[in-house]
Amino acid sequence: MVLLAAAAFGAVPAPAQEYPGKPVHLITGEPGGPNDFVSRLIVAGLSVNLKQTVTVDNLGGGVVAGALVAKAAPDGYSLLAIGSTLWLLPYLRDNVPWDPIKDFAPVTLTSAAPNVMAVHPSLPVKSVKDFLALAKARPGQLVSATGPAGSATFLATELMKAMSGVYIVRRIYNGNGPAIKALREGEAQLMFATAGLVKPHVAAGRLRALAVTSERESELIPGLPTVAASGLPGYESVAMTGIFAPAQTPALIIGYLNREIARVLHQADAKQRLLDSGVEVVASTPESLTSKMKSEMTRLGKVIRAAGIRD
Repeated sequence: MVLLAAAAFGAVPAPAQEYPGKPVHLITGEPGGPNDFVSRLIVAGLSVNLKQTVTVDNLGGGVVAGALVAKAAPDGYSLLAIGSTLWLLPYLRDNVPWDPIKDFAPVTLTSAAPNVMAVHPSLPVKSVKDFLALAKARPGQLVSATGPAGSATFLATELMKAMSGVYIVRRIYNGNGPAIKALREGEAQLMFATAGLVKPHVAAGRLRALAVTSERESELIPGLPTVAASGLPGYESVAMTGIFAPAQTPALIIGYLNREIARVLHQADAKQRLLDSGVEVVASTPESLTSKMKSEMTRLGKVIRAAGIRD
């Protein structure tokens, strides 16, 4: 065992030396969602790597799952798979039962899903620069279809408005399916949606893709420029999923889990399954995830507060 070998070089708490000595629980939100999909892919390989049972436990929404792991014993047996809900929810509502920095020990950022900026084909624009110019010429006349407050599609729109100064009407729909339908039918002119959702409509000519919201061009939709490079420098809006343990979990266990989860994610079949679902593999260090959380809290927290967004 990696932990036993490491123990030979210094004093290591006994629970860390014995890890994992019993089943590990990866706790997440509702079944069927993106966090659930990534979680199930990870546990299939992690059970083999750890030579121990690893299960996915679906416990209601992200708030319930986060609260449970925040209060769990810091021994590596209760882990949390969650996205930006963890670090942005405190900006969206009062009385959130955790502090995203103080109550969790980041293990790894597992995956990222950039959105595609798509418009109705009747709109006379071919680039982000064109769209922003049109939006400035028609303040309040263009509608962006989004998911619920605080969702990736919602925040992508708000970030564009904040950075560009354009006035786009935001119309909330109950999920991405109804939102993309509204865009196809011309009820809305803009939507930030996942590559998997957008690509079939772009191929059929029902929508036009202008750019991808990631920092760099994405292999999910090759050849599409970034929003930042095609009209709005500095723009980035990506839905992320990470794995967290309770605060004070021994660093040796965190490092061990980080390495083993990365091994699973870098397997060719796992990477391809994630790409097919519209998700890119990240597999970061714990320190990188902490840094990303803090930068997102600063950047998007300012947008959320300025716009008065509440969940």
